[in-house]
Amino acid sequence: MGQAAGVHHVTLNGISSWSMRANGQNGTAHLTSWLFSKERQSTQWWYRMVRAKSWTLRKHFEGFPKTSDFELKEVELPKLKDGDVLFEAVFLSVDPYMRPYSGRIMKEGDIMIGSQVARVVESKNPTYPVGTYVVANSGWKTHFISDGKDLQLLPPWPEKIPRSLALGTIGMPGLTAYFGLFEICKIRAGDTVLVTAAAGAVGSVVGQIAKIGGCKVVGCAGSDKKVAYLKQIGFDEAFNYKAVGSLEEALRKASPAGYDCYFDNVGGEFSSIVLNQMKKFGRIAVCGAISGYNDTVPQKGPYVQIPMIFNELCMEGFLVSRWNHKREEALKILLRWVVEGKIKCEEHVTEGFEKMPAAFMGMLKGENLGKAVVKV
Repeated sequence: MGQAAGVHHVTLNGISSWSMRANGQNGTAHLTSWLFSKERQSTQWWYRMVRAKSWTLRKHFEGFPKTSDFELKEVELPKLKDGDVLFEAVFLSVDPYMRPYSGRIMKEGDIMIGSQVARVVESKNPTYPVGTYVVANSGWKTHFISDGKDLQLLPPWPEKIPRSLALGTIGMPGLTAYFGLFEICKIRAGDTVLVTAAAGAVGSVVGQIAKIGGCKVVGCAGSDKKVAYLKQIGFDEAFNYKAVGSLEEALRKASPAGYDCYFDNVGGEFSSIVLNQMKKFGRIAVCGAISGYNDTVPQKGPYVQIPMIFNELCMEGFLVSRWNHKREEALKILLRWVVEGKIKCEEHVTEGFEKMPAAFMGMLKGENLGKAVVKV
């Protein structure tokens, strides 16, 4: 049968209808009725075209990152296959580790690395129904398709707790604090614990967990506002390292007897000074070295051997992935502490996917109080 002029033929999941005839409504009524029928709702009859935005590394960083080092791209995602899931980013994380890792594991043109809290918006995988939330290491993307592997389902989540905390206190930074303290520092009640970058995503949790463990906690940060925040969340002593005349004197004033444990997030000159104030058999967890991430020439400084030998210190670097087998148990503990109010959480939220590079650079400058996240 030929198609009459002024008529559009629509085929949806094997159902045909003639509609939009200028002088007739029967076809339109039939199509409209089917569109809202249970039969239509039980089938995926349409292909939802999704255009995904992503931020790529246009040029490897030389010194501090620049806006021109990033490039925003957009692609159309393919139709889902059986077993596939379409995710939409809700919150994305920006973290210090992205700076050194970008030079070690990324090529120019790659999508920026990172994790996000994402929501299922379309699914052909029964494990991930629409509305499910996950944490995914999918990089700086607004949407992505997954076969469901290598995703971390969010546990039952209290309504009063923001899901963005799955990127912070109840996520990788919280786990880093937890395992660094218990597995590396092996904290004991009565220990004096020093934390650098103490108002950041990791450091703020380190201090609060140490207090839960019965320790005295000393923190340093880069502004008076951050120092006030540390006092507010329970740090015993805190100081602004940018405002003191002598780091050595400030450290000695905060703890005249020295330090049992040092949770090092910054490295550099600061850590060289701390080594000489560690107690006998002190333990040092080397988590980060943000003071040198943007250096174009490697730092040179005092060597560690003499203080380590005479104070019989134990210094160990670590990656949180070492304890993936203990991850679920630790997350339950962190979630419980947050719900009980034993750990307080602060977030620095930037709105808009287009602002990812700005949020990342701001975090590296220390503009954030607590965890830096981007809300899409």
